Amino acid sequence: MPDKPLPDVIAPDLDVLFCGINPSLMSAERGHHFARPGNRFWPAIHRAGLTPRLFTPDEDRELPRHGLGITNVVDRPTRTAAELTPDALRAGAAALAELVAAYRPRVLAVLGITAWRVGFDRPKAVTGRQPERIGGAETWAVPNPSGLNAHVQVPDLARIYRQLRPASAD
Repeated sequence: MPDKPLPDVIAPDLDVLFCGINPSLMSAERGHHFARPGNRFWPAIHRAGLTPRLFTPDEDRELPRHGLGITNVVDRPTRTAAELTPDALRAGAAALAELVAAYRPRVLAVLGITAWRVGFDRPKAVTGRQPERIGGAETWAVPNPSGLNAHVQVPDLARIYRQLRPASAD
């Protein structure tokens, strides 16, 4: 997806494809996902046992070697996800379903319950495994690691993210 402001980190048949809401301005500027200092994504996936060590945002292209990838519901960078319209989230959700169908990850993890509810028209959804599959993948709505979501701490994120990869995938 070279035409995206922040290219996807993706490969066929990943264990988990993490899907952020949209890139931050800093991530788009640096060209790496979850690049904002203080973003808890990198420590959370490491503590979850999904990576062998703590990666930095500059190493995001290494994730597919560990069965992981990153994309976004909406490609347009913004200062906060609150700047996105419901129409943008719905259009992004449709494009995401096509991407997932093409790359076939085992699990799609949407990082943000509000993006899941609006983008996929699931207004009453709660976090956790979702009853429907998107693009053929088992789908989860999980907490976003942004510092703006500070009520969910790294140990909580790690516990939740750990559930995304089946034991047999290790």
